[in-house]
Amino acid sequence: MRSQLLLSIAMLAALAACKRDGETPATPAAAPSAPAAPAAPAHAFANDINATDFAELVKTLSSDEFEGRGPGSVGEDKTVEYIQAQMQRIGLKPGNGDSYFQDVSMVETTADTGTVLKLDANGKTRELKFGSEMVLGTRTGQPEVKVQDSELVFVGYGVDAPEQQWNDYAGQDWKGKTVVMFVNDPGFHADDAKLFEGKRMTYYGRWTYKFEEAARKGAAAALIIHDDAGASYGWDVVKNSWSGAQYDLPSKDDPDARIPAQGWITADVAKQLFADAGLDLAQAYKDAGKRGFKPVPLKAKVSFDLKSTISEKKSRNVVGVLPGSERPDEAVLYMAHWDHLGKHEGEAGDNIYNGAIDNATGVAGILEIAEAFAHQDPKPLRSLVFLAVTLEESGLLGSKYYVAHPTFPLAKIAGVINIDAMSVAGKARDITVTGFGSSELEDILKPIAAAQGRTLHGESSVQSGYYFRSDHFNFAKAGVPALYADGGEDLVEGGAEAGKAAGEDYGKNRYHKPADQYDAATWKLDGTVDDLTALYGVGKELAAGDTWPNWYAGNPFKAARDRMIQAKPVAAAAK
Repeated sequence: MRSQLLLSIAMLAALAACKRDGETPATPAAAPSAPAAPAAPAHAFANDINATDFAELVKTLSSDEFEGRGPGSVGEDKTVEYIQAQMQRIGLKPGNGDSYFQDVSMVETTADTGTVLKLDANGKTRELKFGSEMVLGTRTGQPEVKVQDSELVFVGYGVDAPEQQWNDYAGQDWKGKTVVMFVNDPGFHADDAKLFEGKRMTYYGRWTYKFEEAARKGAAAALIIHDDAGASYGWDVVKNSWSGAQYDLPSKDDPDARIPAQGWITADVAKQLFADAGLDLAQAYKDAGKRGFKPVPLKAKVSFDLKSTISEKKSRNVVGVLPGSERPDEAVLYMAHWDHLGKHEGEAGDNIYNGAIDNATGVAGILEIAEAFAHQDPKPLRSLVFLAVTLEESGLLGSKYYVAHPTFPLAKIAGVINIDAMSVAGKARDITVTGFGSSELEDILKPIAAAQGRTLHGESSVQSGYYFRSDHFNFAKAGVPALYADGGEDLVEGGAEAGKAAGEDYGKNRYHKPADQYDAATWKLDGTVDDLTALYGVGKELAAGDTWPNWYAGNPFKAARDRMIQAKPVAAAAK
């Protein structure tokens, strides 16, 4: 029965692909012909977590056929149908009523890359080119946004944090002005290690926060100054991420403030801009990290006419459920985002952003864990939800939508385990917990890791703000404890030096680039299987018990969880 089911799924997928491509199955020719070659057998999946099955899933999801898994594209259709087929094969039930899909309305905005940003600084005029010197976009849904002779004002890190007694916007009316700011937060370059959280990025360091805050202040536009250290990635990542179609939830589904236009400028552009205003960029970094910073006019004006192609589309989250044997109304939720950057039409060379590590590995991971739960004996007492979300690369939008429209009440979710960009560098002596020291889920993971001979620690690149850059964050903001952990940095082969080198190599050469592809020759999946086994163990313990993990004392999300536990759970939101 298992092999027949797999063959049936493969045949249906092939037929669906033909229909999508506008083809029809060929009819038999009247004349006799040579016998057709036998079809290649479908991959036979095992019942446990293993490297062979994991590799098959990643290889398929990151293949050129899936065109980089861009939301709203043919690649999305193939992706979500493949994930649904895998969930059906495993035996998961539809997770959204009688459907595996949850529709997510989205607005697709593609900026005209011929847009020029004109700077007039102290009588010196420069025209910045899209991609090489700046990127620009809008979240308003407007096909044209014009800014003419808007005054440029430097606002440090663009932070208004009352609990820190910090306001980079104090004392001015921002209507009609364009604000310029640094990436990261005031603690990053400051001499005072106690300022904000020192080198560890807070939510105030995220570029999404900065644009939203500028919108709340009423600015006409906002520009972030890029630097590799503060952003934790190079300019090419900015350029690739902001080129092509950009996605947003419709304003009715997203309460966050939106500024008319937002973008980035390179460090070289900023250096010249500040020099034209009689300022030194290096000194500005120092000044912006000191209490008492005041906004600084740059004696410059900016103008641009940003034209964009706007269309309304739908994308899909994919949800499967393994019902609990005793408490099916309570759940443990595993999640990963399926989307990546798609196919960049017109781009020379390889223009498919396959996203093998980011995040075909995560989707493969939750499917492998689902396989293990489906064959677990005894069966889990609580339900297991497996959620593959869309639009992570566009600002965590698929998970934001799910949290607003959950298929299980959030108060009934015992914990969330997020898998995003798994390590393929081999076995490690440790496990990296992003946002280490956040929740009691770590208390469950710790002995499981110890049994593997591993220890827990936080991420080394605390300045990167990874905790705010993946989908678990939307659940955290709502109060649900969320764990984001996988591959360690102290590798069994090569130690910490090898682990650091592997991370830097990925960040430099593959992250958000077409080169992020499956590589059977270099990937070492024994460590990946260890990570998945450990994360499965966390969910196994949660699903077998009746505990409700919380955030540690002092965590900003604890109050929301406390209210959630005390309140009477409400019915699930409308799908």
